[in-house]
Amino acid sequence: MWQWLYKLGSPRHFYEMTTGLVPWLTGVSLLLLAAGVVWGLGFAPPDYQMGDNFRIIYIHVPTSMCGMGAYVLLATMAAMHMIWNIKMADIVAKVSAPVGAAYIALGLITGALWGKPTWGTYWTWDARLTSSLILLFLFLGVMALRAAYDSESAGSKAASVLAIVGVVNVPIIYFSVQWWNTLHQGTSKLGGAGSANPPEIWIPAFFTGFAVIGLFFVAVILRSRNEILYRERRTQWVQDLLQKELTHA
Repeated sequence: MWQWLYKLGSPRHFYEMTTGLVPWLTGVSLLLLAAGVVWGLGFAPPDYQMGDNFRIIYIHVPTSMCGMGAYVLLATMAAMHMIWNIKMADIVAKVSAPVGAAYIALGLITGALWGKPTWGTYWTWDARLTSSLILLFLFLGVMALRAAYDSESAGSKAASVLAIVGVVNVPIIYFSVQWWNTLHQGTSKLGGAGSANPPEIWIPAFFTGFAVIGLFFVAVILRSRNEILYRERRTQWVQDLLQKELTHA
């Protein structure tokens, strides 16, 4: 197990290990997304309170949760890079920031579209909405800090510090509906025992949830592979790989 983790921390081994993973992960994620969206939008019964407006949860909830998870991943990789100077940790931290920013932005947009028929407005300075907007700014700040330095190492360290400090905002987002009196509804149990939702509602939600997570990792893996090739472009193994690709072209 430790040998596998050690190899995963090597850019070359990460590249080689993920070569065959991407097509499978992409295919499964797209199938789950298609099934969840078609089922949720076309066949799930309307909510007894919100009617058809609730259907946006099939995109809003998984993208928002995945955006939060993306920042935890970013902060974790930043800490691993700062403590142990692991190359792959810095690479994953770098590439996950724009992907996480896109996810949390999509969560904010879909939340605004849901808020209009529910609250009568696209935006209100609700605790969860405000803290989620701060998370988007943290993603953008991490990317801006990294790009502000001519030195890759200096930019990485500065971005890592902000990423680690900013992770405190994630539990604030999650518990905001419990800590403050907000418009945003509290966390509810989606399915299973004790849930008011029938399987026709929560099963497609699980489909889209796993699909969104899968597509997040596909994006991170693909961006990581590109970053590896760029950083390792002068190494022999990358030169051999490029020569092999040119030969087969």
